[in-house]
Amino acid sequence: MGILLLISFRNLFASRAKTFIVGGIVLFSALLTVVGTSIVDTIDSGMRRSIQGSLSGHLQVYDAHSRDDLALYGGMMGENDLNPIRDFSKLKAALQSVPNVESVVPMGIDQAMLGAGNLFDQALEKLRGDVRRCTNGGAARAVPGRSPCAALPEVEKEYQAHKAHMQRMVGLLAKDLRQALSIIDPGTHNASELARNREALTRAIEPAFWASFDADPFGALEFLENRIAPLSLDGGFLYIRYVGTDVAAYQKAFPGMEIVEGTTVPQGQRGILLAKLYAEDWLKLRTARRLDKIKYARDVLEKRIVAKGRLARGDEELQRWVKENQTSTRDILLQFDPIRAAEATRRLQRALGTGEADLQKLVVELLTTDDDNFDQRYRIFYDELVPLLQLYTVKVGDSITIQAPSRSGYMNSVSIKVYGFIQFKGLEKSSSAGMTCVMDIMSFRDLYGFMTNDKQAEIRALKQTANVKAVSRENAEAELFGGDAEITGTAQSGNIDEGKLIQAARGNATSSREALLSRVYSQQEIDGGVVKNAAIILRDPRRAAETAVEIQAAAKRAGLDLKTADWQKAAGMLGMFVTLARVVLFIAVFIIFAVALVIINNAMVMATLQRVKEIGTMRAVGAQRRFILVMLLVETVTVGLTFGAAGTALGAGLVRLIAVRGGIPAPNEQLYFFFSGPSLVPHLDAAGLAISLSIVFVVSILSALYPALLATRITPLAAMQSDE
Repeated sequence: MGILLLISFRNLFASRAKTFIVGGIVLFSALLTVVGTSIVDTIDSGMRRSIQGSLSGHLQVYDAHSRDDLALYGGMMGENDLNPIRDFSKLKAALQSVPNVESVVPMGIDQAMLGAGNLFDQALEKLRGDVRRCTNGGAARAVPGRSPCAALPEVEKEYQAHKAHMQRMVGLLAKDLRQALSIIDPGTHNASELARNREALTRAIEPAFWASFDADPFGALEFLENRIAPLSLDGGFLYIRYVGTDVAAYQKAFPGMEIVEGTTVPQGQRGILLAKLYAEDWLKLRTARRLDKIKYARDVLEKRIVAKGRLARGDEELQRWVKENQTSTRDILLQFDPIRAAEATRRLQRALGTGEADLQKLVVELLTTDDDNFDQRYRIFYDELVPLLQLYTVKVGDSITIQAPSRSGYMNSVSIKVYGFIQFKGLEKSSSAGMTCVMDIMSFRDLYGFMTNDKQAEIRALKQTANVKAVSRENAEAELFGGDAEITGTAQSGNIDEGKLIQAARGNATSSREALLSRVYSQQEIDGGVVKNAAIILRDPRRAAETAVEIQAAAKRAGLDLKTADWQKAAGMLGMFVTLARVVLFIAVFIIFAVALVIINNAMVMATLQRVKEIGTMRAVGAQRRFILVMLLVETVTVGLTFGAAGTALGAGLVRLIAVRGGIPAPNEQLYFFFSGPSLVPHLDAAGLAISLSIVFVVSILSALYPALLATRITPLAAMQSDE
């Protein structure tokens, strides 16, 4: 073997053309295998952390008779259609009997609509709140010619500021809508509706309307709410994706969830934790969101990708955001009442060093940004203007209304309190994991359309209040339209105080909602209801496959027919990304090594033909065919392993260099999820290095086998003939 190695290394330097051709291909193939395997393995582990740590757990279970397979992040046609599991407590008891199961978390994932309202709705609610406080919830009537809050000096100032703010908002809205109505083709719209809108706007901006506001504040608010606020062009409904769960159990099972603002939902109560990224993208003041995106593009992406100066170089997306900020100041101006408008003007004059008195022009100047002044203007916006603005449409402590179609097709709605904003560690910018909000399981069941204990109690109370009784089909006509029953009451004519009735209805609705939000549910009530799927946390995740079999057996003993899915299968299309990436890598490596095999084989055949005299001479002095075969195989394997080891070392060095330089940046939110963070920091795996060298060894043997067999057929006579 020592002699064979000496011959191999001699030929390594003697035939440089063959060595460089064969060695170069082997080196590149080994380098690609090491780097590619490292990146794919890192993405695999990153996605596992992302999915297991945010939504899936180690395993997921759902009803085996469901029409769709479970897809935690949605399928091709939206949310998957799963048959409900009727009694989670039964499922929980069965699965927790499996020794390796640590906890079972109930889940129901769906989409709903969030009524975000608009700036008019928010301003009207503040003004209405002042009037209620001053009139004892509507029980006391306003005195003509006198402010309803005159008796409460501490509220009077707020009331007057909120009323002036509303008057200013109506004036700005009228200005915008007059321009819009002037360019509308009457032939394409209902003429009478356009006329009513113009009439309503005209009335709302007249001084007489505001002069009489104090005499009938509820009537004026009703007019503004029904006729003016709907004309605003902002607000409406937003889609929200949520997971209904036992919030306490969810937070314990997924420690990567952190509350960045507010608190968790109290144990056993109704509530929702909004995703911070969802709030940033959909609930935040749009001007502020655009400024944040520009800052992220300049301060984060550019440090890793290109030099500074994207605004100056004409980056279309960044310049579009700057232009939209300059032309979309209405959302900011509508929030300022006269007091805050004056304060904002003073602050901007001081910060910008100008004497301009027009607030709109000051805001436009502030938002006219370039590479030189952006950091300063960004700081001024957040330090000077944001304290005077409502930055988010929904804030911690607000009660929101969420609507969703039930399984029967009817729209259900729930009022729910926002307790906080959440994010998942390492996934702060991931649109896949960072958009899912966490809702209590009782509210989910109401939206989903199944009869909870609260709903049943409400229906029983309504029946009792209305004195409803069941009648048979045969006696229905007689009971409804005739019969000999005694008269129990007589209707009397009289005046109806609609305002009092409306206030009473609102008061009853408010008290009912507050009672529902403050109710504390027992663990038995939380567990004893419908879920769509459940996450399973294991004590030893390495035994996931074995535990899945035990879970199936335990479920069957409990009379449950379930499907079990690991994190990759439960993630649906997202989970297939790693498999697809690995398949693409293996195909690329296979093609490269197949080409390498052909080229090495041809190079070795040509080299063998050039060594006919040498091999024939060796045969003449006694070398056996087996020696010749082994000699050529050792030569090829030596070349392959030498350059394969060099390629593996270069690949390992490249992986290390990428890691030292901070990894591969995630330029978008999708890759942020796949990388499980802002960058992909690849790591070396001994298995990847071993695979690379093993493939090189096998390819070297296969490529040298045919030329070596040819060499064994060379005889001393052939050597002498070649000399002639």
